[in-house]
Amino acid sequence: MAKNPESPLEPFKRALVNATRSLAESPDLEIVYSGEGPQLVGNRAVLPHPPRDLTAIDAARIRGFADQMALRIAHHDAAAHAKMRPSAVQSQSIYDGVEQARIEAIGANALGGVRENLKAVMEQAWSKRAFNQVEAQANPPYADVVSLMVRERLTGDAPPAMAQPLVNLFRAEIEAKAGADLDRLTEAVQDQKAYARIARAIIRDLQMGDDLSDTPEDSDENEGDKEGEPETSEDGEEGDGEGASPQQSTMDDSEASLRESEDTDSQMMQAEEDEGAEDSDEPPDMGDGDKPARPDPKGDARVVTYKVFTTAHDEVVAAEELCDADELTRLRAYLDQQLASVSNVVSRLANKLQRKLLAQQNRSWSFDLEEGILDVARLTRVIVDPTSPLSFKEEKDTEFRDTVVSILIDNSGSMRGRPIMVAAVCADILARTLERCGVKTEILGFTTRAWKGGSAREDWLKAGKPPQPGRLNDLRHIIYKSADAPWRRARRNLGLMMREGLLKENIDGEALMWAHHRLLGRQEARRILMVISDGAPVDDSTLSVNSGHYLERHLRETINEIEAKSPVQLIAIGIGHDVTRYYRRAVTIVDVEQLAGAIVDQLAELFDEEIRKVSRRNSGMLEPPPNTQGPSGPPRRSTFKEVRRAVA
Repeated sequence: MAKNPESPLEPFKRALVNATRSLAESPDLEIVYSGEGPQLVGNRAVLPHPPRDLTAIDAARIRGFADQMALRIAHHDAAAHAKMRPSAVQSQSIYDGVEQARIEAIGANALGGVRENLKAVMEQAWSKRAFNQVEAQANPPYADVVSLMVRERLTGDAPPAMAQPLVNLFRAEIEAKAGADLDRLTEAVQDQKAYARIARAIIRDLQMGDDLSDTPEDSDENEGDKEGEPETSEDGEEGDGEGASPQQSTMDDSEASLRESEDTDSQMMQAEEDEGAEDSDEPPDMGDGDKPARPDPKGDARVVTYKVFTTAHDEVVAAEELCDADELTRLRAYLDQQLASVSNVVSRLANKLQRKLLAQQNRSWSFDLEEGILDVARLTRVIVDPTSPLSFKEEKDTEFRDTVVSILIDNSGSMRGRPIMVAAVCADILARTLERCGVKTEILGFTTRAWKGGSAREDWLKAGKPPQPGRLNDLRHIIYKSADAPWRRARRNLGLMMREGLLKENIDGEALMWAHHRLLGRQEARRILMVISDGAPVDDSTLSVNSGHYLERHLRETINEIEAKSPVQLIAIGIGHDVTRYYRRAVTIVDVEQLAGAIVDQLAELFDEEIRKVSRRNSGMLEPPPNTQGPSGPPRRSTFKEVRRAVA
């Protein structure tokens, strides 16, 4: 049997892998292609998928991303960088930008191909940014400008055309304040520590930040130089308690760097450190952090306001942005193949729901009208008195309000396997069914971008670990199908739930708020939010630094707020987890095979309730008292002539 022909992109991918490992001087560097790239996660480089029609510009851009990561692995000491990094946020951005310029300059000056690749990445990044002089002067982007000026000095390359006006706007000011120190950088490119000290001097020249009065060396001395108090490390180990001389401090740099690296850099971009963490149902170990406390059903008497440490790294993303089209098609085919039998069951249940919805149309009558269809119950009246009014009836549509249904699916790691498969197929078929009935449907998912807190935890560590930071992870809210998108266009997106590494941790309260706000912005008169989850909210990074029921309490508060004050109707389905203690209208199922029936039953019950309300509202108008003159005055004579002819 002949082998499948190799994709034209495979040679490019293999060549890029070998070149990246060589440039990084790391033969065991793992390189993968994913819609989540580009990012560097420990010893794992994630690159974006090359497009099917690979152009020279696209190839150079992807090579540029790979070169950036390789150069960072080969020429960057994360512990030394963190040790010298200032604490002020604006100072940090300048400091990081100057260091990135050094890393790239080493590769650009050594290899012409690397120079061109890095230039392609920068030009593409700046081509998407618009220059506004008024906005730039109101909020000067010093980090970008200083980074471009440093790159210009180290490599000789002028800033990209789109960035040139911005650099020219601030060049004179920066040169006047820090020109001398900028010139010193070229002499220290190969020495990261010396280079970092000059970078701190540049920040001091620009008067950025409020913590630069002392040199980094002085700060290091003062940290553990308190007489009479033993030094205590993160792990609780006591030091010797004696003040250290500058020589001793220098000798201990390697140990201090190692300890700090374990505390900060080991947390930086280590969310998906190995494939085993992605394939297991349990989240990876939190390392040296505190043991996460699980939610306590009894609660806590203390009232703590829910807060978020940072939202800078949260994202709301469409499913197609996390995965290329080819992979989505493959994942969708896999989903259909695995759940063919379940699809048949769900389809039958969905057809029942469809019949129930369609049966609501044209199911009521208006009686005692002056024209329309002759009411046989009034036939005697017409024969006795052909001029008798109000002897007709007319069928009318039931007052069924336009409706939108939002299905919010838990994309946490504990849903991995058959639960997420069944949830995906149920949502898919339900969306198709409701679309036939004129009910708009959106399908949403919620998870986090990383295990262990991701970039939010990094920022917390850099800020000195303030107590009770609140939510400490990066949210990822996914739009699989928007309410206005037709089912046929969004069907493929649901295959993304089958993707390895997507399902991580779950912060239900904020996901519920997000889905609720989306529904409030809709124009439909009736809005229904259905939550499918298999457990209480759990995020190890957040629960390790807050109270054990922190996330659960916020979920309860959010649910109570929606159920008490919102026009949105909220229902929930728990898979193997009792959600009735959270939601007023909820059902818990033990086996995922029951999910399809639970979804259909819950929606059918809501629609039945709507039908009953409409019927009660119309019941008083069906049979007015006899001999009551209609509001429209005397009947039209021509209509009754037709009736007499029909009777005769």
